[in-house]
Amino acid sequence: MKELKDIKDYAQNIAEIIKSVVGVDVTIVDSNNVRVAATGMYKDLIGKKIVQKSAFRRAMELKKILIIDEPRIDEVCRECENKLKCIEYAEVCSPIIVDDRVVGVIGLVALEEEQKQQLNKNKENLIKFLNKMSDMLSTKISELNICEKQKLLINQIETIVNSIDEGIIALDLEQNILFKNKIVDDNFDEDEIKKFIEKILDESTYIDVMQGREKRNMQFGIGERNFLVTLKPIIYNNKTQGIIISLKSMKDINKIIRDVTFININTTFEGIIGRSEKFLKVIEIAKKTSKADSTVLILGESGTGKELFARAIHNESKRKNKPFIAVNCAAIPESLLESELFGFEEGAFTGAKKGGKIGKFELANGGTLFLDEIGDMPLHLQVKLLRVLQEKCIERIGSNRQVSVDIRIIAATHKNLEDMVLKGEFRQDLYYRLNVIPIKIPPLRERRDDIKILMDYILNKFCIKFNKRIYGFDEDVYSAFLKYEWPGNVRELENVIEYLVNMYNECFITYDMLPEKLKGDNNAINTFNLKYHEKLLIKEALKKFNSRDEAAKALGIGRATLFRKIKEYDLD
Repeated sequence: MKELKDIKDYAQNIAEIIKSVVGVDVTIVDSNNVRVAATGMYKDLIGKKIVQKSAFRRAMELKKILIIDEPRIDEVCRECENKLKCIEYAEVCSPIIVDDRVVGVIGLVALEEEQKQQLNKNKENLIKFLNKMSDMLSTKISELNICEKQKLLINQIETIVNSIDEGIIALDLEQNILFKNKIVDDNFDEDEIKKFIEKILDESTYIDVMQGREKRNMQFGIGERNFLVTLKPIIYNNKTQGIIISLKSMKDINKIIRDVTFININTTFEGIIGRSEKFLKVIEIAKKTSKADSTVLILGESGTGKELFARAIHNESKRKNKPFIAVNCAAIPESLLESELFGFEEGAFTGAKKGGKIGKFELANGGTLFLDEIGDMPLHLQVKLLRVLQEKCIERIGSNRQVSVDIRIIAATHKNLEDMVLKGEFRQDLYYRLNVIPIKIPPLRERRDDIKILMDYILNKFCIKFNKRIYGFDEDVYSAFLKYEWPGNVRELENVIEYLVNMYNECFITYDMLPEKLKGDNNAINTFNLKYHEKLLIKEALKKFNSRDEAAKALGIGRATLFRKIKEYDLD
């Protein structure tokens, strides 16, 4: 809070004015009894303290004007420490009050009889005049206090704005910069900022914002840097008075996305359930793969856990603290897949989002990009993917600027890519680039030793999820599960058990609770399954004939086809 000492020059002017009007000497004292302004004989005493017990102090305590006609005799002077030395003929004390707080007093002193008569001539007008003078001093202090508060508030706002992790620019109606925070100053020079503002505030955008509409999450670039931009109108008295631009670095946003992606699903090999010899061999290969940085191709039927293996490889690799981004090439329409993977610039095509969009390759930078169902990727995108694998850089749609990316590709498919290559449906050069480290996950029917373990694990998982108390399965249920072929693999097994946990509240799952497909003779299930019968026929032919050439001839297929089928059905 400001005090009289902070306006001592102004107080001295007031003292001089009062003396010229009233014709007596003036002393202005602050709340600490220090003389801050004076006239006449008291001028040399400016800056020095007056006695503690005085008429001045009494006026400050009472918060009212005191007029003393008989100094030394008046009741007010009884305790004055200077009473015996007092040479005054009369005295008037007017307190100075700011927001109900006394900050000092104006003292008028008559040093002769004539001056005393001057003070007593018109006391009412004198009191009014002194009140005006006191008000002028208190108003000056109040103005300084308000100014100080405004400076403090501005400083606090600047500190807050400089503390947030995004750039802030405030513009007036003519698009002049009123304020920019430290992040903007640290990252851009003046020319870059001006060009950026011109790019963001095109005519239609400017009109929208001036009409009071926010423009959120627009992507713009400055050189090699990309930002997510929001525009907000500054509205005062129902009128737009300016614009606030906030910009967040896409690099920082991507880091947040990566961190969230990493935290949400932290799969490791210890979390992959299975004890069968065949499955453990696959896990061992995958563990070795995680220590390398080569491209991986995971093969397996739907529901075998290809993404689970991809995440485990990532989370035990040197990239584990970087993003894992998964893209299902079969789930995204062909027309959108390219923009989803590579991103696009503003105006790249009709309907392109203002500011453009970052693609999955850039989001995965530093980490792993998992391309599930790679066999469904269109041929023209296969060419672009091959280029990424070879040159480690991408181009957004609508841009000729190359962006370097450091990513590991893990691809997966349930299709036979070798057959697709022969048919011209998949590029041979891309196939070889992807198939550096192949990992084939066996279907559930080929790892029946794991079915019981999986059943118990999945049951426990869903009991916790749905707050159920089911303690296990009857033996005939285990038998039925072991006989079933599980064409949907582990995913189908999970679905069946989730259904049972939802439908029943008994302590054990019994045979009569099972879906019809799991009951009875499971051979009937495979009556129309071509792959099932093909595998059985090839298996029988290999047993019956001494050579594979004879087996191929008996089956009515070529030797190369037989070798491919043996590999596909793992009949070696």
